[in-house]
Amino acid sequence: MATLPDIKALLGEPRFNWSDPAPWIELEEELGITFPADFREIVDAYGSVEINGQLYLNHPAGHLLHSLGESIRGDLELWRDEDMVEYLPSPAGAKPAELMPVASATTGEAVFLRVPDTPSSPWNVVVQEFDSPAWTHYEMTFSDWLLAYLKGRDVTLCSRDRAPDGPFYAFLP
Repeated sequence: MATLPDIKALLGEPRFNWSDPAPWIELEEELGITFPADFREIVDAYGSVEINGQLYLNHPAGHLLHSLGESIRGDLELWRDEDMVEYLPSPAGAKPAELMPVASATTGEAVFLRVPDTPSSPWNVVVQEFDSPAWTHYEMTFSDWLLAYLKGRDVTLCSRDRAPDGPFYAFLP
């Protein structure tokens, strides 16, 4: 599994560095899941950011304009709509094998964490292309998927044309 130092080596030093677990605990209790540690660690380090002018990550702290909890609630409502369910390989939600929306992109993709079938199974990433019924299941952790994205590999989102001088991030306003 990729580590935060692997991500930092490409993306740069984080400046958010959140340490209070309360927002995570509140959101996880509401949703009935525990987010994977690698996802939490990256989001705690960087906060609500736009990576390479393309990929949006949000933090659950309620005082932020771009809150993970707010975006998940809105996205779950969207992806549970009867007109949208056909675009995903499994339902959006928090039950085993369901998809939890955790990130989005300016280029129209939605990034999901696939809830493991069993507590000992790993979380995986599913990326849905919003402008088509296409989706891709990546049998990798969020940190591995993000690292591949930052390296310019095609993981449905591709940063090669977005970050020719290397990966970068900016805080969301």
